[in-house]
Amino acid sequence: MNSLNHMKLFSRKFVNQSFSVPDFLVPAVAQRSSSRRAVSTASSIPSPSQSIAPSPTQKKDAPPKRRQPLSKEQRDFLDSALRVNQAGELAATLIYTAQTPPLVRTHPHLRTTMQHMYAQEAGHFSTFNALLSKHRIRPTAMYPIWSIAATALGWGTAMLGREAAMACTEAVETEIGGHYNGQVRVLVEWMQAMEERGEEVGAEVRALVGELKRIRDEELEHLDTAVGEDAREAKGWPVLNAVIRGG
Repeated sequence: MNSLNHMKLFSRKFVNQSFSVPDFLVPAVAQRSSSRRAVSTASSIPSPSQSIAPSPTQKKDAPPKRRQPLSKEQRDFLDSALRVNQAGELAATLIYTAQTPPLVRTHPHLRTTMQHMYAQEAGHFSTFNALLSKHRIRPTAMYPIWSIAATALGWGTAMLGREAAMACTEAVETEIGGHYNGQVRVLVEWMQAMEERGEEVGAEVRALVGELKRIRDEELEHLDTAVGEDAREAKGWPVLNAVIRGG
């Protein structure tokens, strides 16, 4: 009986005692299971060198951008630019209106080209009419004189021939393209300055820049068309170009 009790006591001690077993003697399955537990435990405890990311509630919202009204100088610039743009597009539509009948009569292949350029100019004119109306900007007081001059220029160059008419288009579009480029450059500088000061750039300013770029590109397309139609072959082209651009 004493012998039996002694064996039971020895068994309990044997079971409760821990042994250190070399890794190469432990079955591979047991090693992987042990490794997974170790990795899982270790990954849940950040090391001293790791930073704990703040919770979403701990992140501070960025301060909202301020919206500043345009200065008087900026408003005056926009009023003048939009007024001049509208007058220029009026002149362009009148030039094409006067040029088209005599040109198409002698050069029927130009009908589609003239219709395309006129349609784009009419669209530009409509855009600036809407902007002037929206912002209550007074159109130029030179409307009557501008209209007569543009019509005479269109009809006169068309009567001189295809090359002269295209030289007129080249000269006008060169001036207009540079004019729109200057406006875009000024507005982009405004936007950059606003962003650097942490101010909000208004949606209307961004939209206006986009419209000016689109219209500028269409005007330069007309310039390329005119050059392709032998604008620089017109008699006295240097003088004609200089006079139209100077007027």
